[in-house]
Amino acid sequence: MLTLAEAARPGGPGQDLVALLAAVCDIESVSGDEKALADAVEVLLRAQPHLEVVRDGDCVVARTRLGRAQRVVLAGHLDTVPLAVPPNLPTRRAAAETGDELWGRGTVDMKAGIAVMLALAVDLGRPGAEPTSDLTWVFYDQEEVEAVRNGLGRLARHRPDLLEGDFAIVGEPSDAGIEGGCNGTIRVEVSTRGVAAHSARAWAGVNAIHLAAPILDRLAAYQPREVEVDGLVYRESLGAVGIRGGVAGNVIPDACVVTVNYRFAPSLTPAGAENHLRELFDGFDVQVTDVAGGARPGLDAPLAAAFADAVLAVTGGTPRPKYGWTDVARFADLGIPAVNFAPGDPMLAHKDDERVPVAQLALCRDALRAWLLP
Repeated sequence: MLTLAEAARPGGPGQDLVALLAAVCDIESVSGDEKALADAVEVLLRAQPHLEVVRDGDCVVARTRLGRAQRVVLAGHLDTVPLAVPPNLPTRRAAAETGDELWGRGTVDMKAGIAVMLALAVDLGRPGAEPTSDLTWVFYDQEEVEAVRNGLGRLARHRPDLLEGDFAIVGEPSDAGIEGGCNGTIRVEVSTRGVAAHSARAWAGVNAIHLAAPILDRLAAYQPREVEVDGLVYRESLGAVGIRGGVAGNVIPDACVVTVNYRFAPSLTPAGAENHLRELFDGFDVQVTDVAGGARPGLDAPLAAAFADAVLAVTGGTPRPKYGWTDVARFADLGIPAVNFAPGDPMLAHKDDERVPVAQLALCRDALRAWLLP
């Protein structure tokens, strides 16, 4: 297996982006355990004389200093969700009707984007391949967990200078198209309280799990909205993602908690999303455990519009909404217009059969290179 340094070398096997993606994916990096991959990325980038490299925890930032009038930030997270059982690593290449695919954890979310970014980081900025904008490459940790742990958020709080730019591209899977903005996300715990008793004398207690039935009924009956925001239609979703209650097989439970996740359109603020859930679950205790606002499409910004025109001329299609939450929202909070663009079908993100079409790797690399290096 090639190392990252071997796979990313310009003009060498690194231009086989499949080898580079396999090298990135086969370094396991479940959220909170990104150090080995961050180390490899840092070694690769520090070997490039045209890049200034900064390490912050398991986040690696590399920048060009070409004196350009504008700066573009390209960012992607190094972590993945846990491996499948049995493990879906190491990666494997397989033929498909539409062309070869690379299978394995992270191939879609979002190491395909990371591989494209690494190939370009090594290539662009060196003599003879100097882009029209200065570039900042951000490879960060802990995106697939609660927002407070997010490495990009940590940088925004402690080193916002590292994220300064005029436009940002987040390498979340977009099926080689452009996805604008993103939905917000909020998780709440909806609780019931009962009275504990011996299960042989259930009438002496009040079953908290039974009391949760109306919560599930409201969720089952809920009709998610479709909301148009700046020309893109965002589809919301709301559902239970966890339930816990009970202490033993012979005890009537006195507590039950249903965890609910609401993905809300970027026209709604986090406070508005919370109020919506409190109204929906009126009569129950509702506690917010995690929340992150969405981002409007931002495609009306001049750099974003120019990027969309250039990239879609190569890849085809029209801009689409991003239904999931991504870190374009963090860039929006910093006043930096941002879009999602990378290989991989978002519908395969986090699935055990995660896989990316090989052809999309070069397609995205070439589209980005054509825009950054006219």
